[in-house]
Amino acid sequence: MKKITIAIDGFSSTGKSTVAKQLADYLGYIYVDTGAMYRAVTLYALQNKFLSEDEFDKKSLIKSLPTIELEFRKENDNANAEIFLNGKNVEKEIRTMYVSGFVSPVATIPEVRKKLVAIQHQMGVEKGIVMDGRDIGSVVFPNAELKIFMNANAEVRATRRYEELLAKGDNVTFLAILENVQKRDLMDTTREDSPLVKAENAIEIDNSELNQEDQFTIILQLAKDRIAGRV
Repeated sequence: MKKITIAIDGFSSTGKSTVAKQLADYLGYIYVDTGAMYRAVTLYALQNKFLSEDEFDKKSLIKSLPTIELEFRKENDNANAEIFLNGKNVEKEIRTMYVSGFVSPVATIPEVRKKLVAIQHQMGVEKGIVMDGRDIGSVVFPNAELKIFMNANAEVRATRRYEELLAKGDNVTFLAILENVQKRDLMDTTREDSPLVKAENAIEIDNSELNQEDQFTIILQLAKDRIAGRV
């Protein structure tokens, strides 16, 4: 059976990672969460005092890029692959609201994007990969056999994120999360380098009123059609 490349793009908190993991598990493909890669670089910048609410020392971050090593590892056979920053598992640290608030500025830096896109290209050489992010279908894999663009109402996305963080025990407010979602939307769609856009030939799925099961069924069928050569 032939392998394909599946690119899933879209706005923050649309469930890209969830459905990408489901697809990878079902198809036996490799899953790559590119958002985690940008979050890890953001965490590195915060840890090294390059980035704060008051200033952003972009030059120091760019100069440090060669020292940043990122990889995905599975802690055990049944677990999802988690991201490691310079040998340390930072999966939990990168998911905090604090880190989320700084990701978009880091992702606008061309040198950061160039480094991560190069890593992503290498990961997808053999196909059989599901990758999600903001510019996978438009920049990283423009020739992907299946391109999905996910969207949802901002309030719906904020609610999902709010409930997710509450379940983890985080002390957050809905308003703060909604503001974060809206801010990221604006920055992602207006940045100069690789802005968030619907890639050519991408299939848009608005999941404002779709549950995870229905969404997975729709996207899985799209993947099966391409694997079988029906599209």
